[in-house]
Amino acid sequence: MVGSAANVRLGLSHNIPQFALLVAVTAFVGAMVGLERSTLPLIGRTDFGLGSSAAVLSFIVAFGLAKSLTNLGAGAFAARAGRRRLLIAGWGAALPVPLLIAAAPTWDWVVAANVLLGVNQGLAWSMTVVMKIDLVGPRRRGFALGLNEAAGYVGVAAAAGIGGWLASQFAARDVLVVAGAAIAVVALAISVLFVRDTARHVELEQAQVPEHETGERAPRMREAFPQGSYRQPTLRSCSQAGLVNNINDALAWGLVPLFLAAHGAGAAQVGLVAGVYPAVWGLGQIWTGHLSDRIGRKPLIVAGMLVQAAALALLAASSGGAGMAAVSAVALGAGTALVYPTLIGAISDAASPVARASMIGVYRFWRDMGYVVGGLIAGLAADALGFGGAITVVAGLTAASGLWVLHDMPSDRRDGRSSAQSLRPELS
Repeated sequence: MVGSAANVRLGLSHNIPQFALLVAVTAFVGAMVGLERSTLPLIGRTDFGLGSSAAVLSFIVAFGLAKSLTNLGAGAFAARAGRRRLLIAGWGAALPVPLLIAAAPTWDWVVAANVLLGVNQGLAWSMTVVMKIDLVGPRRRGFALGLNEAAGYVGVAAAAGIGGWLASQFAARDVLVVAGAAIAVVALAISVLFVRDTARHVELEQAQVPEHETGERAPRMREAFPQGSYRQPTLRSCSQAGLVNNINDALAWGLVPLFLAAHGAGAAQVGLVAGVYPAVWGLGQIWTGHLSDRIGRKPLIVAGMLVQAAALALLAASSGGAGMAAVSAVALGAGTALVYPTLIGAISDAASPVARASMIGVYRFWRDMGYVVGGLIAGLAADALGFGGAITVVAGLTAASGLWVLHDMPSDRRDGRSSAQSLRPELS
């Protein structure tokens, strides 16, 4: 499935068919999780009689832990197992998810299904990200990441909005099961039949780095993990910002539907708010990814975290009104759009081609641990302080994260070349 060296070229224009195919697969990945955003918290309350917010949000904790660990493994094994094989394995893990939810006699089955969904997201989304970066090369990396994340989160938005509308007409669990099964089967078929591996593109890009770096090898996980977690300032700043960003997303996914429902919103209104946030986030990333290539990553990350904090403060003050919640969802989506592709772009800048998959895996591990931390914080804080109190706590964490990036992350200056030439992890 890998092309010969003679016909392998870097750049978006040279790889449009495969790039477009991976964009479509990313949209399916997003849709798979988007279905749950407008339905699963309500299913926990109505079908399983869960009274505690912490109990309802346990599915997000399970999802986040599974996705985080899978991201780490996917980054470590991408070069050895191959990107395409891991992508296919991710869709294989998705197949049992709707079946488990359909047959679930207790909430524990739903939690188990979300472990598999986390594996699906960790493998499939990680590989579509890395493969797109492989195809386009360094010059348009931010733009490529913006398109990738836009596709994924437009998929999230469409599935959340449509799922919420269908749940107002039919049983929410039936909607989730039927649509989830269709998405998993179609995406698996596309990945098996049409996606090609990008190993030759990695080899070509690695051959173009400065001569003294051409012998660099892919780092072992014991080397990549400390570099990505705390040793290298750029990677450290991005990892903590990614974690806090997904604390926000866990809150939006699991707590906001309960917040709105508690103040009288119906399934269609919940679906609208659940869909607006990732729609703005998704579409905005096309522009923000391109902008980060021109002005640098740091300004957008700082601004995005502070905008998200302001949006959450507005949501906390909304008293659960659907109109004000929709406005805050637009602002939250705009802030996330500034941050999301830019963080992965900064990580990619800071790693050589052969180290890229491992470093992105470490970053995505910490980012998606935000679902675990966010599910716990949001659930426990909501039980102790109420919905508004929990949202306020997360708003404060988000503002602190933006200030961390402002003071800790080195500035990168755009000069038409990838900053990867000056920001490389020092592997032991």
